[in-house]
Amino acid sequence: MEAIIEAHGLQKYFGTFHVLKDIDFSIRKGEVVCIIGPSGSGKSTFLRCINQLEQIDSGYVLVDGEIAGYRRDGNRLFPLADRDIARQRQAVGMVFQKFHLFPHRTVLQNIIEGPVGVQRRSRQECVGEARILLERVGLADKAQSYPGELSGGQQQRIAIARALAMKPKAMLFDEPTSALDPELVGEVLGVMKELAASGTTMIVVTHEIGFCREVADRVVFMDGGMIVETGTPGEILENPRNPRVKNFISAVL
Repeated sequence: MEAIIEAHGLQKYFGTFHVLKDIDFSIRKGEVVCIIGPSGSGKSTFLRCINQLEQIDSGYVLVDGEIAGYRRDGNRLFPLADRDIARQRQAVGMVFQKFHLFPHRTVLQNIIEGPVGVQRRSRQECVGEARILLERVGLADKAQSYPGELSGGQQQRIAIARALAMKPKAMLFDEPTSALDPELVGEVLGVMKELAASGTTMIVVTHEIGFCREVADRVVFMDGGMIVETGTPGEILENPRNPRVKNFISAVL
């Protein structure tokens, strides 16, 4: 099966700090990949490069066959206009550590903002789809609530519904439970498990090792801006080959 997202020779600097070092990566349709590793290893920056929230310094990303941020003319690449980058970005949904909901808009208004305002779809159609998504994330009764009236776990589930409302080809999760109180983590992971079971293509940066073991098709370990080791959950979590990965897994478990 062809890859939905591919990264080739990805390099990223923040000033003189080399954040991503020659990253090669791909994910197929319906696959769930969990990325683990210590803080500062480049995991979140990698996701932000895929979704064009950070500019790549070298290499390139393909999303469903399109070069992210560029158009090809012969052997040359030319930067896309902002409107074309915005169009490309719709193909990849993003869920952040913080929820980034509009506090002055209801849950329903938050979810339909993108489909109506960006994709120019029918408001009536989008409202109907939003209510289905709210049911899917277990919050059908919160359509008219405001974010400030919800728990952190509920807000994150709304953020997931909002990303899904754009009908992306893949979903990126950047440590989606790290800002939650421990008792709220399970409700968000439950929604993510349902998405994985339904065939949603997912890249998940997480420290939730149990989730990786249960849901991931592949686990990727990053450290120092590089992919150190990749394999099945059993290979990486139970029998890693690289000493750095072994030490990390031992410490986490």
